[in-house]
Amino acid sequence: MFRRILAAFVLAAPLLVTPAPALAATATATGTGTGTGTGTGTGSNMVITWAVHSETAAYEIARQPPYYNGRVFAMVQGAVYDAANAVSGTPYEPYLVAPPARRGDSLDAAVATAAYRVLLSVFPEQAATLGAWYAESLTPIRDGRSKRGGVAVGEASAAAMIKFRENDGSDATATWAVGTEPGQWRPTPPAFAQQGAEVAGYKPFVIGSGALFGTAGPPALDSDAYARDLDEVAALGSATSTSRTRDQTESALWWHDRRQTEWEIKQQVARTQRLTPLQTARMYAMADVARADSTIACFGQKRRWSFWRPVTAVRLADTDGNPATTGDPGWTPLLVTPPFPDHTSGHACSTATLMSAMRRFFGRDDIAFSAYSADSGTTRHFRSFSHAVAEVIEARIWGGVHFRTADVQGVELGDKVARYVLAREFRRN
Repeated sequence: MFRRILAAFVLAAPLLVTPAPALAATATATGTGTGTGTGTGTGSNMVITWAVHSETAAYEIARQPPYYNGRVFAMVQGAVYDAANAVSGTPYEPYLVAPPARRGDSLDAAVATAAYRVLLSVFPEQAATLGAWYAESLTPIRDGRSKRGGVAVGEASAAAMIKFRENDGSDATATWAVGTEPGQWRPTPPAFAQQGAEVAGYKPFVIGSGALFGTAGPPALDSDAYARDLDEVAALGSATSTSRTRDQTESALWWHDRRQTEWEIKQQVARTQRLTPLQTARMYAMADVARADSTIACFGQKRRWSFWRPVTAVRLADTDGNPATTGDPGWTPLLVTPPFPDHTSGHACSTATLMSAMRRFFGRDDIAFSAYSADSGTTRHFRSFSHAVAEVIEARIWGGVHFRTADVQGVELGDKVARYVLAREFRRN
């Protein structure tokens, strides 16, 4: 409710935005289409176009890792959803705002403008690139009332999102607690770096607080469950493992790809299921907004438990007080360990959130999809959303970067956050 009160204030105020670069020169009546966005989604889809632009801006250019760029994608897709929803007659509840729109306002112009304005607010140093993409999106749309109306809706949707995310903690800096006792996290080789602690303090998009979504935590160091977790990752996750199969190695590399194969998954599912641009906008918003909140909750759990990573645990197993574990000082994981604590698994959490959101959107689990990873050089195929979730649990163990308990509880956390968010947002009016 507070978000929508804030959005109403933003709508009532003048738009504090700068003119789009070269808009008058580039967005002329050179195209023949209206850009109303009534296609089936199998051809040009402006929502997908700007999702790809967002990925390029956040990762390829800004080099933001997943735990940071999730906030960007949630901002973009939330604004895009509100813009597409408004020009479509508001068949769904708005996330922040439903700007005034007239029948025939260009959906393509609204979507492109909303995404462009949000990205420009986050990455002002990318103004030239973003401006070129924006001009390219608007040029084919016939000049006139339809285009102007769509642009105005996109401007208002973006302004509401930008206002909502002011002072959201994304400019803060924080560090993880570094321990020296058994079980306590400390920086890991080879970089011995730490990053992402501030994510736990970000303002959520829907949930009241990440602290509302807790986990049972890692098993006690002297327990049989812990010994099983450690023995499993030591055997399967080692860089020189003889227990791990070639397919398991490829899976570990595939899921670790920083370009996030989930980007291709969402795009592929939208196209194969022939989603309209509005449907695509809603699916993306459901997935990305929920994922941003689950990441906040997950990193809050990392801060709470501050549990050591397998590379530390295996090397120091002789000091953990568990007679069933044996240390291996030279043990090295297949993958480079991310620079933050183990519990819970961020990748398991975010994957579970994404798959839960798409399962809820389609009302079914058995939708097949695939995606290619340049890191592994392979394409992996999945028969359902739950199939992908089951594999990511194993993949993080095969990569040597997480204990099974961290993966399993990460999936539980991600699913809980997704169900909470989607029970309250993006519903049909």
